[in-house]
Amino acid sequence: MAFFMSLFMAFIMSGVIMFSRLGTVDGAFFYAWFDAFLLAWPIAMPAAFFVGPIAQFLVKKLLRAPVNTK
Repeated sequence: MAFFMSLFMAFIMSGVIMFSRLGTVDGAFFYAWFDAFLLAWPIAMPAAFFVGPIAQFLVKKLLRAPVNTK
């Protein structure tokens, strides 16, 4: 799951950031997007593997399980 999550997140985030910086969608935009994605994904993948369990732990601590009142 962390593999695909990091892939999609890096792809979407790099595209949004490139669009906010360049503001146009042309050949240069797609080249810059792909270049940014290739830089972001190797960082996002280990981050997702290591930060994912920490995030799950924090969510479990912050949110209580529903109480069964039957």
